[in-house]
Amino acid sequence: MYTTHQGECWDEAAKAIYGSEKYTGYLMQHNMPILDTAVFSAGTQLNTPELPKEETNLPPWRKRP
Repeated sequence: MYTTHQGECWDEAAKAIYGSEKYTGYLMQHNMPILDTAVFSAGTQLNTPELPKEETNLPPWRKRP
């Protein structure tokens, strides 16, 4: 779980949790009940599942079999 700060947005939370804004969609998929929130109040709890192993963002030719 991750607790948001006042005024934090989805992309800022994704960067704080996963180290990059590119995981914003992944974070949103796992928090559907609050998806309509654009800017968080302080103390909102976000579900923060581990990233799947294939979420390396490498092109297919760079991934190991």
